[in-house]
Amino acid sequence: MQTLNPISSRENPIVKRFRRLGESSRARREERLALIDGAHLIAAAMDAGWRFGDILVAESARHSDEVLRLLARSTGVSSYLLPDALFRQLSPVETPSGFLASVHWQEPATPPDPTTDWLVLDGVQDAGNVGTMMRTAAATGVKEVILGPGCAQAWGPKVLRAAMGAHFVVRIHSVDDLPSLLRAYPGRVAATRLDGAQSLFETDLRTPTAWLFGAEGQGLSAPVAATARQGILIPMAPGIESLNVAAAAAVCLFEQRRQRLLPAQ
Repeated sequence: MQTLNPISSRENPIVKRFRRLGESSRARREERLALIDGAHLIAAAMDAGWRFGDILVAESARHSDEVLRLLARSTGVSSYLLPDALFRQLSPVETPSGFLASVHWQEPATPPDPTTDWLVLDGVQDAGNVGTMMRTAAATGVKEVILGPGCAQAWGPKVLRAAMGAHFVVRIHSVDDLPSLLRAYPGRVAATRLDGAQSLFETDLRTPTAWLFGAEGQGLSAPVAATARQGILIPMAPGIESLNVAAAAAVCLFEQRRQRLLPAQ
């Protein structure tokens, strides 16, 4: 098992670095590091073979069987023991688990695969929604997640927490020019809307689709909406006009998966 080196000072360089990564999206971009809190995410990152920076353990968690098992797997990773009060100052979540790590991330080496499905987010600002939609993509087998300008940063603590390990399953692309990328996509480009749209349940979704979902409240930006080749209507009860964007994505992606699991006609 890794030796836990004690840290007790707020001025320690490791402490300062973790605080900066937790608070600053710019620091996360510059250092290509993200913070993951909790045994579940740390185990998922290890299982996926991601490279770790440092590991922090709170005094109250040092004897946890789960923490001990994961520390035994973290050969070569610098690990530190912190008093609970200091650890709470660094954890990016409201209820710290006592187990925190920095992990190296990078953009995929190749562009999104044009022969597969895409989940495309345009200006989705709520971190919980972004993470939840990534989790839905992973659960439905959609491997390419594309974030346009204005989205919550994919590697922010709240997005990571909501995605529950999806980051280590899907490929995440940050794209400045969504319209150009979407115009080159050879499959269906679909957006949910109320007018002039075909019912989700009457649409054949067995071919590759780029699903477009826009900002909470405002929806898709005009340039991105113009790339949609098909409007999709989610049938709802009378008097209900819209769903939360993460809920809408879940309905569409699971309907797509349902259709593909049906026996061939």
